[in-house]
Amino acid sequence: MTEPEQSTASLNFSTVDSVATISRKDFSDAYFTPLRPLIIQDLAKSWPALKKWTPGFFSKQYGDRQVKLYDEGFVEAGDSYMSQAKFIPLREFINAITNTSQDLRMFLYNIKSEIPELVDDVVFPDLVDGLSKQFIFMFFGCKGSVTQMHFDIDMSHVFHTAIFGRKTITLLPFEQGKNLHRYPFTCRSYVDVHQPDFHQYPGLKELQGYQVVLEPGETLFIPSGYWHHLVYEEASCAISLRCPSQTWQGKLHGFYNLIVMQSIDRLMNKLSPQRWFDWKKRRALLA
Repeated sequence: MTEPEQSTASLNFSTVDSVATISRKDFSDAYFTPLRPLIIQDLAKSWPALKKWTPGFFSKQYGDRQVKLYDEGFVEAGDSYMSQAKFIPLREFINAITNTSQDLRMFLYNIKSEIPELVDDVVFPDLVDGLSKQFIFMFFGCKGSVTQMHFDIDMSHVFHTAIFGRKTITLLPFEQGKNLHRYPFTCRSYVDVHQPDFHQYPGLKELQGYQVVLEPGETLFIPSGYWHHLVYEEASCAISLRCPSQTWQGKLHGFYNLIVMQSIDRLMNKLSPQRWFDWKKRRALLA
């Protein structure tokens, strides 16, 4: 399959391969094992969720539930670092989604523990073994929401399906962390791939990755360790299925990130948030 080029701002990215369906063997050989992203157009075609999960459905059925919401303060130094922006009823958030444009998101909402009956609306694919039945995460965002560049801390593989709404997603292999000027002791980068600052972040000139507009009903395979940056082009809802890294190196890396790296970052932010953040920034700019 060819990978034609497309340009965003002054950055060039390859398009992601797209197929309607794919066999387990072909997926393993061409994408899962070599860690290459893929769009699977019909993976979720039979899911009841695609027809059932509308903004009105969530507002009517679960509108009284209190949900955690996040904004850009999630990654800023201080008390809000890595914590929720606020709690509000889901109905109020659905109203914000459908009527406003702002950076306000709900993510990693585990329907298995929060609304277990919704699990029946998702059909698990047989492309890989080990998909988690306990961690099935839902994501909501207003038009204009941005999820900054990061990789998933546990190094899982992710199958991210858009239920409604379009997103622009930028993907880069884990090894691109240096060019992204990764902040130490985090899984985050503060670069903006849509408005790249080559003076402050010269590594951006060497970036090699992918970019895709994910359409409703499509599933994006995000390989273990891949950096991803998301822009909500429309009010959006998505669901992510996950399976752990298949290598011992990946499993150990995820364990280290969760137990050691994250603990150090949270502790230092609590002790001296601004000084710690400034130190990480200086180290990132030296990368």
